[in-house]
Amino acid sequence: MKINIGSTNRAKVEALKEIIEDYPLLRGAEVFAVEVLSGVSDQPKSIDETVAGAINRARKVFSDCLYSVGLESGLMAVPGTKTGFMDVCVCAIYDGKECHLGLSSAWEAPKAVTNYMLNEGLDMTQAALKAGLTDNPQVGKAEGLVGIMTKGRLTRKSYTQEAIRTALIHLDN
Repeated sequence: MKINIGSTNRAKVEALKEIIEDYPLLRGAEVFAVEVLSGVSDQPKSIDETVAGAINRARKVFSDCLYSVGLESGLMAVPGTKTGFMDVCVCAIYDGKECHLGLSSAWEAPKAVTNYMLNEGLDMTQAALKAGLTDNPQVGKAEGLVGIMTKGRLTRKSYTQEAIRTALIHLDN
């Protein structure tokens, strides 16, 4: 069995590889990582754009496989938050006919980071670097800003796994 993922981001690929071992219908599947463009901005600024990015990635890599997976993280407007936005990961699993969607928990980045993303067009990694929260230009492929902000309690990989698990609800039942 083959599953394609529309990203070569290590955190995303490892998240998928670990999760599939928890599901008998997917256990033992080979995961093939393919870099594709999401078709949305580098830093999605709405839930609509984030969902579209995940779906686009999943559909673009559906070839000679049972399932394909698209993962996209982005901002969504959330009333009552300090910045007006929270970050969320969206997973789209495509079976050749329809997409099965799932979301991670959402979390709020520091005001400076959100401002850099909204006002200067930076992605989260660039904004975190500019805000002085990391010196790792690959933080989005490592623990992610969420990992830094939670002091390792929730990492980019584990928050991505939440989105994959919630998308798998549709396939597992």
